[in-house]
Amino acid sequence: MRFALTHPMMSHPHDPGLSTGEGVAAIAEAAEAAGFDGFGFTDHPAPGQRWLESGGHDALDPFAALGFVAARTSTIRLIPNLVVLPYRNPFVVAKAGATLDCLSGGRFTLAVGAGHQKAEFAALGVDIEERAALMDEALRAIHAIWTGDDITLEGRHFDARRITAHPRPATQPRPPIWVGGNTGAARQRVVVHGEGWCPFPAPPALAERTGSAPMDTDDLLRAGIDDLRRRLDSAGRDPDGVDVAFSAYNRPPTTAEEAEPVLERIDQLAALGVTWTYLSVPLGPVDAVVDALGHYAELVLTER
Repeated sequence: MRFALTHPMMSHPHDPGLSTGEGVAAIAEAAEAAGFDGFGFTDHPAPGQRWLESGGHDALDPFAALGFVAARTSTIRLIPNLVVLPYRNPFVVAKAGATLDCLSGGRFTLAVGAGHQKAEFAALGVDIEERAALMDEALRAIHAIWTGDDITLEGRHFDARRITAHPRPATQPRPPIWVGGNTGAARQRVVVHGEGWCPFPAPPALAERTGSAPMDTDDLLRAGIDDLRRRLDSAGRDPDGVDVAFSAYNRPPTTAEEAEPVLERIDQLAALGVTWTYLSVPLGPVDAVVDALGHYAELVLTER
């Protein structure tokens, strides 16, 4: 099992220390020192006010923020959670990702999702009804431009003719791609394009709002992983070479007693086939987050 942390700017309004360079650096450095394997940011360039008022959260730009983290760390992987791929031209995403991979010495993983916020799609001038098709063409374009030269591709909103984009990513043949979402379509995108699947905990009401599938029991998670492995096997791919990332959805422990259910949950997820898990930390202030990461180092990560 490997462990990831999403920067805890997960409220609106957020704790102001979480959006300072000093705060981001302190948390990223503490996560790396604690033994976390991945660190990332969410992607909400134009969130709707209604969503923010009903439990949504503020966000930094994931590419800019990960570039800052890359300069302050040396081993932790840079994994956005998640880049909403239909929001952007895929060649711009590919350039940003290649740049991060180069500057970090090959530490970038492109984790992507289709998105679901109607207000955000509208603000960015993207038709939400096209999101599935935009995902598929973007993944094809990113793979092509990361691995080849003199690329010609035509999409819904671009016409790329004889395009070459250097420098290539440091990771060869390209950085890993993870695909988010709970549906069979998301898992099929992993089979065709990716090295990881990122389902998310979703009761039926949330799944309906986001246009995804429910994922609120271990039985549903197990069924999704089994389906992914069958699809990979049918495509001639080794299922053991594909990661599954899922949230442990835990309370940060402060004592050995409080760590026991966290460790138990990690073992349960590993038995299901999860290979990366996201652990929870306080939503601020920065000192409380750093303290929580220290407790993880002592009580959880050393036990793995």
